[in-house]
Amino acid sequence: MEQFLMVAAAHFLALLSPGPDFFLVARTSMNAGWLRASGACLGIALANGVFIAAAFAGVSALHPDSALFTALQLAGCAYLLYIGALFIRHAGSSALTQVADDRGRVSNPWFQGLVMGFVSGVLNPKNALFYVSLASLIGGSQSSPGWKLVYGLWMFSAVLLWDLLVAVAVGNQAVRRRFSRTLPWLERVSGAVLMLLALGVIIHLACR
Repeated sequence: MEQFLMVAAAHFLALLSPGPDFFLVARTSMNAGWLRASGACLGIALANGVFIAAAFAGVSALHPDSALFTALQLAGCAYLLYIGALFIRHAGSSALTQVADDRGRVSNPWFQGLVMGFVSGVLNPKNALFYVSLASLIGGSQSSPGWKLVYGLWMFSAVLLWDLLVAVAVGNQAVRRRFSRTLPWLERVSGAVLMLLALGVIIHLACR
């Protein structure tokens, strides 16, 4: 039980640090409300579930030095640059969640959020590295399939509940009214941060 509490605490502390997933949920919720943002929350949780299952299954391709992991990082950087540019371009409007609608590809904004959330979670290299690191900490009697299922369900639920909490808090009408004037600048800053994160990873990979 002590090991479970330690891993659960480390996982929760990691959730508290803002990243691409947080910015996506917050931005969607402030523009479209928490119900639509719940699609992004579920997509992010499902993406985390993929990494959790792969890490506990011992997939060696997810190790930091592997070619697949490097490719995942580069794809993630491309996505961060793309989503960061969208944040800046559509600052102060809800156009980001409607981009696919305008092109006639997706008519359901909740499903659009689900897809964007899943892509954001899958292309976030921090997720893969984090879950592989956590999986390596689990040993002894708690490395059995039953305990791995407990860990996996707990982490999936924690990600989903935390993102929903963020969506509900940020999507509150009173909060949106209070931040309506500053939202465009917050979106521009968020977009710039995401693009800087991507450039930082690219520079790190180039200097290895």
